[in-house]
Amino acid sequence: MINPKNYDPRRNNSTLMLFDRYMYPQVDYAIRRRLQTHPSHIQRLELEAVLNGHEGCVNCLEWSTNGRLLASGSDDFQLCLWDPFRRKRLHAIHTKHYGNMFSVKFLPKHNDALIATAAADKSVMLFDINSSQEAIYTCHCHGARVKRLATAPDSPYVFWSAGEDGVILQLDHREKHTCRSEDNHVRLINLTTYIDTNAEAKCIALNPVKTELLAVGANDPYARIYDRRMLTPSSSAAVLAPESFDNGRPIPKDCVNYFCPGHINKNNSKVIEHEPRAITYLTFNPTGTELLVNMGAEHIYLYDLLNAEQPVFLNLPEFKLTATTCIEAEPDNCAEVTTPKCSSSNRRKLPENIDEYKKLGNELLENEQYLRAINTYSHAIGLESQWPVLYLNRATAYMRRLWFGDVYAALRDCHKALRLDSSYIKAHFRLARALLELGRPQEADECLKELIRRFPSYANNHGVLMLNKDIKENRQTTQSQQQANEAYNRLELSDDEFYWRSKAKDYSLRFVGHCNITTDIKEANYFGYNGDYIVAGSDDGNFFIWDRKSCNIHSVYKADSAIVNCVVPHPDICMMATSGIDHNIKIWSPLDGTTKPNAVTGIEHSVESNQMKMKTDPFDISTRNLLCWNG
Repeated sequence: MINPKNYDPRRNNSTLMLFDRYMYPQVDYAIRRRLQTHPSHIQRLELEAVLNGHEGCVNCLEWSTNGRLLASGSDDFQLCLWDPFRRKRLHAIHTKHYGNMFSVKFLPKHNDALIATAAADKSVMLFDINSSQEAIYTCHCHGARVKRLATAPDSPYVFWSAGEDGVILQLDHREKHTCRSEDNHVRLINLTTYIDTNAEAKCIALNPVKTELLAVGANDPYARIYDRRMLTPSSSAAVLAPESFDNGRPIPKDCVNYFCPGHINKNNSKVIEHEPRAITYLTFNPTGTELLVNMGAEHIYLYDLLNAEQPVFLNLPEFKLTATTCIEAEPDNCAEVTTPKCSSSNRRKLPENIDEYKKLGNELLENEQYLRAINTYSHAIGLESQWPVLYLNRATAYMRRLWFGDVYAALRDCHKALRLDSSYIKAHFRLARALLELGRPQEADECLKELIRRFPSYANNHGVLMLNKDIKENRQTTQSQQQANEAYNRLELSDDEFYWRSKAKDYSLRFVGHCNITTDIKEANYFGYNGDYIVAGSDDGNFFIWDRKSCNIHSVYKADSAIVNCVVPHPDICMMATSGIDHNIKIWSPLDGTTKPNAVTGIEHSVESNQMKMKTDPFDISTRNLLCWNG
């Protein structure tokens, strides 16, 4: 008898896999999981069906646990239930919501009969699709729009909601609910207690394996993961202000961990500027070891929860000069440090296939095709990750492209190159340049001085002298800007919030290409049980598929006339549902045929256009809520 846990998913013979499914039904799930994101399926992905029935923007989609049903919510206040395989609408519940619906969730272990909804009317409702059109449970405890709901696979009766009042509610539909705001026992977290009265909860998710872990995204760039075993749903623990308690903390200090990209995290002062970025969506991977975050006015970030560390800006490895670390000079510009080419006797040669990628990347870099150059270096790194020249050249491309987060990505690559070769002069120099560009002139100065100490012959190098001059000028300018900024209206963090932000962990992977500035309900999801791909919608009406291993864009599809907000992969098979501003739902699956009418060609142009939009049209908190289709 075959054990599904021990089944070898690498079995490539389709006949044998079909035989296994026939002889051993218990391996069927493992095989379906294996085939879900098989390259032959991904390559043939196309629009299969369009589900019509809504009369407004479709803001939320949710597959049932068994994957047979699809639920949707819309600006038309309807909760619809679909059979996408028969392209048929099974139920249309005209809810009593009077605001745009933003979230729908099946409650687990109820045979997919109970569905919760949340909307802009500040309310949460629960419906039994087998009974009537009336809600069987209603909550009006939120003081602002309710943006997201969350469930846990081991909790059939309890679910959670996140509202723009900054409050996270824990709801149990078995309990009688009175919505008494002055003594509300369902309030679990109140972000306004720690940040300010403008704090908003935008999204929420429960770890599917360790369901005690609850992730919250707000109108700032920090993803928070709370251990809800240390929280008590009550007004005394979560609602009252900190000064109401002798210890000054409504919740334990060690009950939450923060995650934020290093270049965004400002942890050196309690007084900060109001942050224009917001987290529009977050989700755990199926094994609960990662957190995927879609950030408005920025990119998509993946946090490795088991190995996440705080960002490192300057931490040079011990200097070891070896005879085999000399690499042929990479492309330079006039401001770079120059090093002689190595002689053939001591040059460390790359494998032939890796060298071909390097040469192609260098050619693209010189022709200012930065996206393609970065993708080429990334692909080579995915094949063999021990070559420092690949990281250094990719850092060069990042520094020249200068999209959001690129300089910090270059800094991370410089650190990787130096860990592989501590005598890599160019990586050391470019690290100092990246520190300066990130607004860290003091650390840049320390880095450059260490370079001169380690390599005295470069003290009078033109590139080194120019960088030293730039650092001095930058330090003077920074001091002037700090004095000028004192007059601006700023936000002062509480002691706890400052502590949590100062401990924020850095990202593991970054996915770039889409645009997320117009709506604040844009999702990003894992595609495939092992997270082989990442998918997300975009303001250009497309949805993107990234290869998880290289972080490169795999493909882009046109899926909406304006904006794609939802991209929700089927839990078991190669199928996706998408929705956005259009009043319909689109179903995507592998199709036969050689034409792909909805596949976007000229991906580089679309990506570059998206990045320009993000730079010229910031995600302004004061204006985004006025958009008629805003999530």
